[in-house]
Amino acid sequence: MAETGTSPLPPTPLADTALARAERFVWLTARVLEQRLFAYHFRDGDADPVEAALDAYRNEDGGYGHALEPDLRGPVSRPQHIAHALRVLDAVGRCGGQRAERVCRYLTAVSTAQGALPAVLPGQDGFPAAPRAGGPRGELLVTGPVVGLLHRNGVWHAWLFRATDFCWQAVESLRVTHPDEVEAAVTFLDAVPDRPRAREVADRLGRLVRERRLAVLDPDGPGADPLPRGDAPGGRRLPHDYAPFPGSLARAWFTDQEMARSLDFLAAEQREDGGWPARRPEWTPAAVLEARPRVTLDALRVLRAYGRPVG
Repeated sequence: MAETGTSPLPPTPLADTALARAERFVWLTARVLEQRLFAYHFRDGDADPVEAALDAYRNEDGGYGHALEPDLRGPVSRPQHIAHALRVLDAVGRCGGQRAERVCRYLTAVSTAQGALPAVLPGQDGFPAAPRAGGPRGELLVTGPVVGLLHRNGVWHAWLFRATDFCWQAVESLRVTHPDEVEAAVTFLDAVPDRPRAREVADRLGRLVRERRLAVLDPDGPGADPLPRGDAPGGRRLPHDYAPFPGSLARAWFTDQEMARSLDFLAAEQREDGGWPARRPEWTPAAVLEARPRVTLDALRVLRAYGRPVG
């Protein structure tokens, strides 16, 4: 009999499915936050434990820190942590009310006059961050996902009007871009209220992605990038990276055959330990270790969204 006051461990999965292998990987390696997200998405878990785990990363200024985004170490609040926090809250249906108000107050305080969010705030150079984390200027890379997720959840705030105008200008002016910017733009375009304008801009962006060969359309073909999430200019993504669910505007950029190959590749990427690879430069081992459970959850959710069996 278990001792009083202790929590029983989850039963060991018996089925040899992608989900069962991933579950074992999550329980062996993930932070509490990702463990509770897994339970919410795949084991009928409640949203309250997820939100409680996320609160451990929240600071008094309304922002988030403490390596919530694994590539940004240290306790200080950074805008990129906000994007991660909003993804979590959105996933469990808690991205609204006082939570959103606190977040928007923080964003108002750290944004530029145009409403743009910098990747790194001035005076935070003393805390470690991945070289790819960006600089102090306002960037679509940070602002697009935050604005998109707030719109997706029906949040309205004075800061959001300015930030939306910034994102429109940034997205519509994209000519030579990087996959990270494309993903940020898609998150914005998938949720911004002006749908006709979003579809028009998304069509142009999709043509740019294909012209610049920013997507690996045949991952098993000759010359395909074996690690399509490369960070150098010209690094590429797979179709499912741009369109992680069928309703995304980016889904129209790819044929059914191209998307099927992309999903086949994603399913086959599951490693022997049950997790998916982080596909990012390893600047510190901790960041990769902490990123893999989140990447694993994302992979399972993408496959499920497209009707692929996971277990």
